[in-house]
Parts: sequence; structure tokens; C-alpha cells
Amino acid sequence: MTDAQETAADSSLRTTGGAPPDEGVAGVSVDGTPTPLLEPRDGIPPVVADPASLAQVVAAFAAGTGPVAVDAERASGYRYGQRAYLVQLRREGAGTALIDPVACPDLSALGEALDGTEWVLHAATQDLPCLREIGMIPSTVFDTELAGRLAGFPRVGLGAMVESVLGYVLEKGHSAVDWSTRPLPEPWLRYAALDVELLVDLRDALEKELDRQGKLDWARQEFDAIASAPPAPPRKDPWRRTSGMHKVRRRRQMAVVRELWTARDRIAQRRDVSPGKVLSDAAIVEAALALPANVHALSALPGFGHRMGRRQLEQWQAAVERAKALPEAELPQPGQALTPGPPPRSWADRDPAAAARLSAARAAVSELAERLNMPQENLITPDTVRRVCWEPPAQVSVESVADALAAHGARPWQIAQVTPALTTALT
Repeated sequence: MTDAQETAADSSLRTTGGAPPDEGVAGVSVDGTPTPLLEPRDGIPPVVADPASLAQVVAAFAAGTGPVAVDAERASGYRYGQRAYLVQLRREGAGTALIDPVACPDLSALGEALDGTEWVLHAATQDLPCLREIGMIPSTVFDTELAGRLAGFPRVGLGAMVESVLGYVLEKGHSAVDWSTRPLPEPWLRYAALDVELLVDLRDALEKELDRQGKLDWARQEFDAIASAPPAPPRKDPWRRTSGMHKVRRRRQMAVVRELWTARDRIAQRRDVSPGKVLSDAAIVEAALALPANVHALSALPGFGHRMGRRQLEQWQAAVERAKALPEAELPQPGQALTPGPPPRSWADRDPAAAARLSAARAAVSELAERLNMPQENLITPDTVRRVCWEPPAQVSVESVADALAAHGARPWQIAQVTPALTTALT
């Protein structure tokens, strides 16, 4: 057990989720100042970028003990897609490993070596998709961010959690850099190694805090749901998520958004750059609203004129013209709501009884979440509440409401906590 684990285990922090560390917490000086964590305890390991080095890492981590801390760095905002450009791991007996998944794109042997081992991740749902792509799929996870939410911590970023729980300050200056850069600068590698340095220590302290609050079983149900969740299906009509889309009301304008978005995505994928670097969402919306008649008119719109070449302008205007030429039958329909029924803001006019149910349910969930000291969305998703309020069971009872919640994917602990309050709200 490390010093951080020992002190975190004894810390009075465990009595109140999110409380600042008292004197004596690992990493905190006698005057209460958190200690900057500047270097990994074993130094910065070399980046694994060849089969022989990877085989050594696989053997070392297979022989290690206890949970394994896992993290991945992407190049969001720089590259197309969400692939991993660096994978970091740390395990007792194996130390820290930094792996280049560009040079070693198949990490399934490492995933198999860790089969049955608990993976500790922070905000697991962000990293698991890119890890799955390279063959790393956990059977058991512990999500320190989600644990912090359930335990009632007001700030659940990794840096904030490490500081408030363990008393160390992590340097977070490289979180948004272009991780596809090669070679990776040493300061970035130091940052990456430190991200997994105390993750297992944090896990141990949070487990004790959740147990103290009577929420450990709740957390385990949530972690199991994350580990067993299938890959997310492709989004339907992803162009509808263009920022500023709410300004676009007419179907012909929606067609322009769709054509420009599709053309941009094709170019971004071919060039392996973030779509926003090809053409901004704001520019797409401007073109949709203006329906420019020609390249000259397009070049006068925000996002198109500055330093954009004639050839580029012509390809965007061609997309606009394709949308303008579509027959009415092929124009996109207004977006469908993701939940049954109309948007909640119109419930009062469409179905006053449903609006009353939703108002009562939201108030009940808010009060319960405050009493349990956790965010409402972690107690029960807003989408689930809306669905049950719009289409409640024919005969409202504790049993029928519990069944409805289960049908919408609520976990047993959520059903047990929320059902009484929702049953009252629905009646």
C-alpha cells in the first residue's frame, strides 16, 4: 500500500463527499497546501512502439497484481474521429507503461492478459470506445469520475478529485494538445504518466467513501452497466447535431446543412483532420440561412471569405446547389424528438395532465437527489423521467412504475430509490 493509499484510507474526507482534505492527508503539507505532483515515482517510461517492447509490457502486466489504471489520449479537435494516440497503464508490480497505438495498433494481447482484472478509468465512457477499437475491452471497471458523482463531490475532474481526495495537484496543461504529434514531447509524456500515477489510490479512497455512504452497491451496478454496454450504434442523421441548427427552420435550408455537412465530413475523413478545421458549423448554418445564389454571394458570408480559395468556394457552392435542386419529396423532415411526445415545453398546451406529472416528477427527483447528495442525472436520467410521465402505466402502482423504469434501462438501485417518489408524482 502506498503512502497515498494509507493516508486516504484514514482521512476524515471519507465522512463527507467532496470535503477538502484535513491536515495529514497524503500530499497535503501541515499548512493545508496540496503538494504539486511533478514527476512519476518511477520516472517517465519509454514509449512502447514495437512488437518486442509490447510483448514485454504484456508479460509484466499479466504478472502484476490488483487493479490496473488505464487512460487514453485522443486528438479531438485535430484529427478525424476519436482514435487513441497514446495508452497509459499502471499496475502494482508492473509499473507504468506508455504505449503508442499508432505503431502498435493491435493491443488485444494486452487486453487478454488483463482479462478478469478490474480496470480503473476516469470518465470511462469517453475512453472505452477508442480502447475497444484497438482490442482492449474490460470485463470489470471502476470509474473514478462516476464514483465521485455518486459520492457527492462538487468537482469530479481528475485533477480536482486527486487534489481533494489525495492532496496532490496534477499539472493539467497538456489535456487539449494534439496527441497525434510524433515524437511526443517529454512534458506531454510526463503529464500522461502522471494521469495514471494515483488512479488506483483514488479508486481505493472512493470505494471506502461510497461504502461509508451506503452507495457502494449502487456504484457497482453502474460500473457493471458501463462494462457490459454494447458499442453505441451510429448516430442517425448526425448532421442534425450541427451547432446552431436551432436557427434552421425551413426544409430547404435543412437540406443545405445536410449537403455541406456531408461534403465536409468526406473531406475531413480523407485528410484525417477534425471537420471543424475544414469548415465551421457556424459557416454551414450561415450558408443554409442565406441560400447564396453564387460563389460571390457565398464568399461574402462569415466563415467563407477569409483566406478561402476559389476552388474551395466552388465545392461548397456546389453542395448548396445540390440542396437547392432537390425535389420537395427528398427534403429532410424536421427533426424527430428523441423521446415520445412533443418537447416538454409544449406539454402544457398539448397534454396538461402530462405536464403536471412531469412538473411533480422533476420536483420529486430534485428533492431526492439533494437528499442523497448526488446529481439528478445520476439518480435517474431526465429522458427516463420524461418517458414515464408522457406514457405512464395504465394502472399506476409501485409495481407498475418499477416495471416501467426497468423497461427504460434503470438499474435496480435507481428503481428502489426513485419508484416511491415517481409513483406519488404520477398519481
